Amino acid sequence: MQKGGSRSEGRLLSAILIVAICLTLAPVLRLFVEGITHQGSPSLSLAADVLAQPSTLSALRHSLVTAGFGTLLSVLIGSAFAFLVALTDLRAKAALVFCLMIPMMIPPQITALSWTQIMGPSSVLLKTIGLAPPLGAPQPLYSAEGIILLLGIQHMSIIFLTLRAGLRAIPQEVVEAARISGARGLRTWWQVVMPLTLPSLAAGTAITFVTALGNFGIPAMLGIPAGYATLPTLVYQKLAGMGTSVLAEVSVLAMLIGAVAVVGILTQRYFQKRQRVYLVGSTSRPLAIPLGRARLPVEILLWAVVFVILVLPVLGLLATSLVPAYGVPLRLDTITLASWTEVLFRQPVTMRAFVNSFGLALGAAAVLMTICLPLAWLMARNPTRLASLFDTLLDLPYALPGVVLSIAMILLLINLPFTEATLYGTIWIIFFAYLARFFAVMFRPVQASLQQLDPAMGEAAQSVGASLFQRLRDVILPLSAPAAAAGAILVFLTAFNELTVSALLWSSGTETLGVVIFNLDDSGETAMASALAMTIVAVVMGLMIAIQLLSHRFPKGVVPWQT
Repeated sequence: MQKGGSRSEGRLLSAILIVAICLTLAPVLRLFVEGITHQGSPSLSLAADVLAQPSTLSALRHSLVTAGFGTLLSVLIGSAFAFLVALTDLRAKAALVFCLMIPMMIPPQITALSWTQIMGPSSVLLKTIGLAPPLGAPQPLYSAEGIILLLGIQHMSIIFLTLRAGLRAIPQEVVEAARISGARGLRTWWQVVMPLTLPSLAAGTAITFVTALGNFGIPAMLGIPAGYATLPTLVYQKLAGMGTSVLAEVSVLAMLIGAVAVVGILTQRYFQKRQRVYLVGSTSRPLAIPLGRARLPVEILLWAVVFVILVLPVLGLLATSLVPAYGVPLRLDTITLASWTEVLFRQPVTMRAFVNSFGLALGAAAVLMTICLPLAWLMARNPTRLASLFDTLLDLPYALPGVVLSIAMILLLINLPFTEATLYGTIWIIFFAYLARFFAVMFRPVQASLQQLDPAMGEAAQSVGASLFQRLRDVILPLSAPAAAAGAILVFLTAFNELTVSALLWSSGTETLGVVIFNLDDSGETAMASALAMTIVAVVMGLMIAIQLLSHRFPKGVVPWQT
């Protein structure tokens, strides 16, 4: 896109850029300042004390172990699906891709809750079929291994999507040339396909590790009952204690998590840059390897895995929600809708949480679309040092764990500058946290779309006297709308179920759905938690199915899992 815009564009860019920086980078900067000061003056003494505590070192070790092995499991599952879906002649690929997107859209606390319902001595499903372990047997998921298993399943969609994108860019001619040169079978895959996809795999692995490191829902629901603390759950437990220096202490812990996350971000950026040097364009025929007689067995195996990781846990949730108490077998004489009735119609907190989550998700998507569309276009036309620095650091609030961003927001908004007012304890602090968290999710697709536009269209409109607003409304908005719609869909679906950020920011009256489920399960109301979780799963899947069915009416690029 041609660089250099009008003076009015420069002024508008400066105004929007200041707003964007205040939303995304100001909280991170405030967190950093808190971590390196003590009693108002620069000091690293508190940081040294917190980092030397045995609980900190233990939580760091636990975080690295669970995130590391969870990422490895994600790589094994996600890459196997990516290779088979992208490179072979499997049938029903669209259905497989849709199913593999669902775990990423289901909140981690529901993932943890659903898996605990199909394992352990109190499992309603196991009791119903007579396979439950004896009473008193431990819940196997309340362990490091349980956390690793669910982190691997939760985040394997990231590996699948990033690797599949790289694989689909490999032209058929590359493999044909290798075969002409004598390469056959696994040698073709190992010496030709793998080197071309390693940057995509490495970038996906790095971002998966960062995401697993910051996951709060799974370590909280599986680790806290077992006394197995990771850094996000340690921050949550310390903040719940509310000591005199708790904010300073958790700021140091948040900076520690952030430092590990930044390493993952830099690694991902490095491999993304390397990825660009291998292939030029994607106009050639995509690679397609026939499976022959192995196609049916491979399809059966893949759908069996989908059943285990997706359908079976949902059946466990459903069974638990239909019994009067957790641990009662599901029979005709025990089936009841009491938990559904109680949690959906008698508990006022549920409807309040639905309204809060829906409003926060929809509002965040709308505001971010309004900001990111003009900002991405103006940054491309008016490159400045400040804009370049913002573009470099923009991914930080999303890549940092949600608890880190929550602490940053508390520090920034607990006392508004030059006033005695505070946003802590209000719905607005969660809303601003969502804007910071999901800014990159909206901005990056729009930025990539605008970079592909011919600048002549905007220049032609300008040459005939179109104002800046008219060019944005009549030229830029229609052309970038599909990418913006895809970002908005992802923002809404992710924010609607969010727990990691709101777990530390909610108060009475500002509960979100993720918080309600976590609190119900924590207080022992497992049947009601399962009923509410099933409702949310149904809502999310219903929205995804509706979008999928209407996808033929949308411009190409609107449905995220089809791009």
